[in-house]
Parts: sequence; structure tokens; C-alpha cells
Amino acid sequence: MPPTSIGPDERGLPRWRWLLAAYWITALVEGLGVSQIFAFLPQYLESMGLTRSEALPYVGIFSALIFLVGMPLVPLWGVWADRYSRKAVIARSAVVEAVVFAGVALSREPWQLAGSLLLVGLQLGNTGIMLAALRDASPRARIGTVLALFGSASPIGFAVGPIVGGVVVDGLGWGLPAVFAISAGLSILIVVLIAFGTDEIRPAVVPQGGTLELAFGALRGVAADPPTRRIFAIFFVAFLANQMARPYLPVLVGNVNGPQDLASAVGLVVGVAALVGALFAPLGGWLGDRIGFRRVLVAALVGSGLTSILLPAAPSVVALAGVALLWAGLYAVIAPMVFALLATEVSVERRSQTLNLVYLPLYLGGIVGPILASGVVGLSVAVPFLAGAVVYGAGALAVSLMRGWGGVAAAVTPPLGLEEAEAEAVIETRIG
Repeated sequence: MPPTSIGPDERGLPRWRWLLAAYWITALVEGLGVSQIFAFLPQYLESMGLTRSEALPYVGIFSALIFLVGMPLVPLWGVWADRYSRKAVIARSAVVEAVVFAGVALSREPWQLAGSLLLVGLQLGNTGIMLAALRDASPRARIGTVLALFGSASPIGFAVGPIVGGVVVDGLGWGLPAVFAISAGLSILIVVLIAFGTDEIRPAVVPQGGTLELAFGALRGVAADPPTRRIFAIFFVAFLANQMARPYLPVLVGNVNGPQDLASAVGLVVGVAALVGALFAPLGGWLGDRIGFRRVLVAALVGSGLTSILLPAAPSVVALAGVALLWAGLYAVIAPMVFALLATEVSVERRSQTLNLVYLPLYLGGIVGPILASGVVGLSVAVPFLAGAVVYGAGALAVSLMRGWGGVAAAVTPPLGLEEAEAEAVIETRIG
């Protein structure tokens, strides 16, 4: 089947613009819902009858469940999308989102919540596919702008989600189940939008062969490429450190705020921090272009580690919010640097394959980090943050000792603007 293109020469400008808008809304809603799970998980567990000390280990374990089922499927979604239908794979994600958020809203026991969170893994894997479709559908001269705009959706969703949750719980008095029910309703609207409002965008080259053969072939290709191995390893380390600490940020908020208007306080600290992170990411790209991606990456890793140490010591919500803003901003710089290195160091023929697998180290870090944190948080809620700081430091040391990659961007830049857009297109302050 020939590739579908909806650039201006074939079907008019409004079509690719509409595709960008539809995908932007899709990524926004997904980020909004997932961020609410992260932000309100400790409070939700306590509302189910668990004490604070009982809930703390579950916060880490349940955070890991979000990635557990999804990780083995990472190589498969890209293959299925390229072979059969990108549109169907993206719509599948929204369908599962609706089921997950509805399940979370209906959960009244921890085991029910655990079952719902396990399903989150089935909704992941759509961002890289939307990214590839936008690259194929957009006019060449607009690719940089298109991908940069798309990259802003998820961080904004992660910022808006906790803030909206605070308004629903403390402002309207509807309770946490209503927060997740609203996200489920929005996801249903996304299913309709993708199914009936977007075109099928086929890849220029449709992969041939069995699904498992193609999936394992993609894994072997990534594993055999030294630059990709290094970049994936750094992404794993950074996300591991982040996911050791991040699930417990709402717990720190509860410690300094108390139960009164807790959802609003969590929304303020977590949501505003995510928004600042989204604003910091382009600044990191600007600095990387001028002084080198590796230097900026090392500085961001060191800064993230230092602020991780400061977070548990914050004496008030305002102080905690201030440190969290800096922490989120520094961490947000890491992903653009990693993606910029990927775009400039990985060969063109491997780039699409690598983008389909780029979340593999994130999912692995998202499983290992919270599980490790759940084993030590009983000592003190500060321990996951201190352990994360050590991991950040180890990552910074490893990057600083690596040779032969990550120099000044201008020295290795392919087509102007393309790598910056790719770097910003999948910023995982997410699922970052």
C-alpha cells in the first residue's frame, strides 16, 4: 500500500493542520489523566482505608504497575502500526485509557486499583506512532514546527491534570473518583476524534515479515548500535532516578500541608512544576545548540540530583513548590538532550525504528525505580529522593566520561530544525 501524504501539494494545508490538532488534543488528554493518577495515588490509597505508613510502599509498587504490562509490548505497537494501521493503534490507546480511568474511578479497594493500573500498560505506545505519522504527513518545510508543537501537548497535560483535580476535589467537592471519571469521559471523546476525524497515514516503507521477527529485529538493531545503546542507557538512568522520587512528591506535599485542601496543594506543587518543566525544555535545546548537548545533559543531571536532596527538607508548601519547580525544570532538560543526541548520532535508516522503541528504557526505569523506592521508603520518605540523587550523580559521571559523541550540535546537525523538533516532540516529563 503506498504511503499516504496530506501535505499541501496533494490534499491541502487544512488536512495536516487538522491532524496535528487532533494528535495534540490526544496527547494532552492522555497526559492529563496519567498525571492525575501519579498526583493523587497516595491520597486515593488513604481514602481506601490505608494508613500513611501502610500506603507508602503501595505508592511505589502501584506506580510500577503502570509500566509493567506495557514494556513487553513496546516493540510490537510500532510493528503493528506500520504493518496494519497507525490510526487503529492510536485509537486503541484511547479506548484503553477510557477503561483504565473508569476502573480507577470505580475502585474502592487497593486490589481493584491495582488491577486498573495494570491495564495502563496496554494504552501506552502511541506517542512514537503519532510522531512518525506527523513526520510523514507534514510538509517538509514545516516538520520542525509541527513536531515542536506536538511535543508541547503532553507536558501541558501533565501540568493541567493535577490542577484540574484540585479544583474538582476541593473546589467542587466531588471527590477523587469524579476526577478519574472526567478523564474517562474525555478519553471516550478522543476515541471518536481519532476514529472519525483523522486520516490513515501509512509509512513510506511498510515492514515485511512476521510480527515477532520484526519486533526482535528492531531490538537487535538497537542493541547492536553503540550510539543508541549509550543514549538508551542514559535515558534509563535519568528516568530511574526520577521514578524513585516522583511517586512520593505528593506525600511530601501532604507532610507539609496537612489534610486540609490537600488535592489543591498537590495540584499546585505537581501541576505548576510540570508546567515550568515544559517551559524549561526549549531552553535546554537552545543551550545545547550553543555549548553542546553533553555539557547541558551533565549539568541537568547534576542539578536534578541536588534538587532531589533539597525536596524533603522543604519546610512549607511554598518552599516545596519552589524547589519542585527547579527540580522539574532541570529534569525536563534531560529528555530534549537525549532526543537531540538520538537525532544527531543515530543513522537515518535506524531512526524510525529507534523512535518506536524509545520508551523502552523509560518503561524499564518506571518499573525498577518505584519498586526500589517502595523497599526503602519505610525508613523515611526522604530516602527515595536521596537515592534518586545518587543515581542522577552516577548518570552525570557516566556521561562526562563518555567519548566520541554529544559535541556541539552545529558540528553534527542534519537538516536544519529537524533534530530540535524531534528532541522536543516526546519530552517525558511524562511517561513523562
